[in-house]
Amino acid sequence: MGVKDFRILFVHILPNIFSVFWVSVMIGFNNAILAESGMSYLGIGVQPPEASLGNMLSDAQGYLQAAPWYALFVGMSIVWVVLGFSLFGEGIRRGKVSE
Repeated sequence: MGVKDFRILFVHILPNIFSVFWVSVMIGFNNAILAESGMSYLGIGVQPPEASLGNMLSDAQGYLQAAPWYALFVGMSIVWVVLGFSLFGEGIRRGKVSE
């Protein structure tokens, strides 16, 4: 119909894929957090001088009898971070982040 490619891209396509793109970014970020925590827990990720939730969870395993809250707080922090980014991505998808 004679419309330039630039206008089609920026007026019609990009506004419609914006929410899907951000949800995909949030899912990828959650997967990265879980992968890093899992690998650090197994000892093949970030090495001990550096801070990592997986390292902290692995260290807390030795204190389960004396201080179970140590493992609980670290595990719940992983859950809350992943859940928070998932809900943030869902809010962007629905367009209700500013409310």
